[in-house]
This record gives sequence, C-alpha cells and structure tokens, in this order.
Amino acid sequence: MAGGGTTIEYTPTWVVGGVCSVIVVISLTVERLLHKLGKLLKKKNQRNLYEALQKIKEVCQGFISKICIPKKLAKTWLPCRENQRTKLHPIHGIKKDDLEFLSNPSFHFHPRVGRHLLASESGEYYCKKQGKVPLLSETALHHLHIFIFVLAVSHVTFCALTVIFGGAKIHQWRKWEESIIEELQASENPVLERKLTNVREHDFVKNRFLGVGKRHAIIGWMQAFCKQFFVSVNKADYTTLRHGFVMNHCRTNPKFNFHNYVTRAFEADFKKVVGISWHLWVIVVIFLLANVQDLHAYFWISFVPLILLICVGTKLQHILTQLAQDVAEKHMAVEGDLVVKPSDDHFWLHKPKLVLTLIHIILFQNSFELAVFFWILVQYGFHSCIMGSVEYIIPRLVIGVFVHVLCSYSILPLYAIVVQMGSKFKKAIFKENIQEGLIHWAKKARKNIERRNRLDGHLSRSSSLASMLSRSYSSTFSSFRKPSN
Repeated sequence: MAGGGTTIEYTPTWVVGGVCSVIVVISLTVERLLHKLGKLLKKKNQRNLYEALQKIKEVCQGFISKICIPKKLAKTWLPCRENQRTKLHPIHGIKKDDLEFLSNPSFHFHPRVGRHLLASESGEYYCKKQGKVPLLSETALHHLHIFIFVLAVSHVTFCALTVIFGGAKIHQWRKWEESIIEELQASENPVLERKLTNVREHDFVKNRFLGVGKRHAIIGWMQAFCKQFFVSVNKADYTTLRHGFVMNHCRTNPKFNFHNYVTRAFEADFKKVVGISWHLWVIVVIFLLANVQDLHAYFWISFVPLILLICVGTKLQHILTQLAQDVAEKHMAVEGDLVVKPSDDHFWLHKPKLVLTLIHIILFQNSFELAVFFWILVQYGFHSCIMGSVEYIIPRLVIGVFVHVLCSYSILPLYAIVVQMGSKFKKAIFKENIQEGLIHWAKKARKNIERRNRLDGHLSRSSSLASMLSRSYSSTFSSFRKPSN
C-alpha cells in the first residue's frame, strides 16, 4: 500500500475524474501488452528483465504524483470541506503533524523507514519544494486503483446474479413450451386443423386492449407502467408470442422449441452485458466529476438506473399492448389461433438492440452505486465525509437493491421474450454447432465469390487483349491486301 499523502476525500473531483480516464485509456491499450510481455519474460526465466518491467510500472505511477499544481487550484471541486479533515489519517492513524514530518527531507535518513514509504513521499516533497502540491498523491492513486478494481468486480458479480435469477424465471416457462408441443403432437395435422377464435375474448387481447382513441392510449401506457411490477409474462402472453414468432419465421415447423431459442438468445445477449465498454467508463468519469461537496451527487445519481429501468419496463409492456391492439383493430374473429405480427416499428428508433444497450447501462450504473458504497465503507469508514449522511445513504442502498430485484425477476424475462418480436430473428435460432457450420460455409462462399471475381476479371482482361490483337491483325492484314496505285 502507498504511504502518506492526501486521500481522495480531499482531492478535487476534476483531478480524480481526469486521472481515472487516463488510467482507463492506458489500461485498455497497454496493460494487455505489458501482461503478455511479463508472462513471456517469466516463461523464458528472464527475471532481471521482468523486474525491470515492474520498475517501469512503478515509475509511471510515480510520474503522476510528481505533476504539481498550485495549492489554490487543489482546493476546487473537493468532495469534502477542508474543515472536515480529521486529526488522524483515516487509513494509517497518522497525525497531520506527523505527515508533515514524514515529508521533511531529514526524515529520509531515519533507519526505521522503508524504501516504499520513502518513494511514496518523494512526489509530495518534490512539489512542496516548488510551493505547490501533487496533482494526485500516491495514496489517492492507490485508492483509485482499488476503486476501479472494485467497480469491475461488482459489475461482473451483479450481472452474473441478475442473469442467474432472470434465467431461473425464464426456466419456469419450459413447462408451457412442453404443454404446447404435447398439444401439437396430439393433433393429427396441426397445420390444416382450424378453429374460430374471437379476438377480443382471447386472454392476451382481453387483458391489454382497452379501445381506440387518445384516452385509451394514455390508459394503455399507465397499464403498461403498472404491469411491470407484477407478473411480467403469463402463459397467455408466452403462447401468443410464441405462435406469432413461429408463424412469421418458421411456419413449416410448428413444433419449433421456442423456449430453447429464447434461452440461447438471452445467454448470448448477456455475454455482451458483462463487459465494460468505453462509453460506460465515460459515465464513470462524469459521475466522479459530479461528486462535489454538498451536492450529494451519488444520491441523485442513484435515481438514474431506477428511472431508466422503469422506462424500459413500461416500453416492453406497451409493446405487448401494441401487438394486442393491432390484432384487435383489424379483426373481430380469426380462423385458427391468434397470430400477432412482429415488427421493429414497435421499438425505440426501430432498433430492438437499443433496449439491450439501455439495460447494460442500467446494470452498470447500479453496480457503480453499490461499488462506491462498499469501497468508501472499507477504505474510509462509514462516518467519512465522502459517504454522506444516513438519510442519503439508506435510500441509495434501497434503490440499488430494488433495481437489482426488479431487473432480475421482471424486466429481464420480459425483455428476453419481447425482443423476439422484432422483424428479424437472431442467429441463436440455430444451435451452436449449426451456427459454426453456417459461419464456415459463409466464409468459404465469400472466398469462392472473390476467387471467381478475380478469375472473371482475368478472363475479361484476356478477352480484351485478344480483341485488341484481333483488331490489330485485321487492320494490318487489310493494309497488306490493299492494292497499290
């Protein structure tokens, strides 16, 4: 652990956000190369070069602590007030007077001081000689490294828990799929067998279609808002959406296992959600910048994932309402089972993938809130000024847990089935071995087309050359046969 120095509690938020963005960019571009190089050096028993590589990493970190800024600038955008500083260092229990003693050059010759502590004080002493302070002390830099690690671990952990609980809910639909296939197998010819269905008496339509007009449209949105907090998908919803998907995408296979397809698509989608892309790190930097004293930024930020999640849940429920309304407005009765028409037009910007992006942001922001709480609790203690007062802490925790539970048991299962109501099906409709075969076949076909195009180009050039030679020969031959005067 790094030695003394100013902690993040009294480091300007613009410094923390800026350094965090630099760390992320460098990490994304360099860390993998250094890691691979380190493994290669260890594998080849190049211990001296490996230690030199570690030294380079330490020097890079020490470089940040030797960037100096004016003292006045270092007192802007602080997470905590200067008068809230405790007499004891929050981590090491060192008094402020002792910290000043530690930064004195005479202390460097004290026999009890280790090399690491000497190195950690050098940045602060280096800036103090210039009448300035470090941009970010090594203590704060070390704490920032811990925060980034905690955030990454929290995001992966909470995403895994969310997928497990959501997957358990989706697994309960298997019995509905099995009962539908059993009914189809009991029928002699399910394709030709027809029955008359009263559309507005169908459970799917009756529970969602309220009528035509602006007033009913507003009530429909209110109904969609309320439904997301209760049973997100019932058997009538599953049966109707399954039949609509099968009739639009695989009409010749009424026994298609829709549940397996939904499960595979759900797992494929959330392999992407576990990752942390660059735009999510941008959000982290913005949140760190906003954590200025007396703004209670983390309290207000905790409402962002909650609001986004409610908007997504309402939209997904309203898509079901639109599907029911489209059928009810066009038909009073239909021959056979009720068939809904999947379409991208029901989704925001006609892009079903946008819903997954929003869910990704929601899960990451919720992980950020919970990671910040546990990081501050362990690093600085519950009564730290950066933690905030109890009336702001408890609502943040309650909102974080509520978002996690609602997303797991309601929104994710709803997303898993409603997103299949787009105009196109996903590649998860095929099993993994078939997907690999199709990808291999597509690559081979593409190479054959490119080879054929090159061959055609070569033949075309050869034909052009032959044509030119033929015309040249004809003109030459005709000149020889031309009678002389």
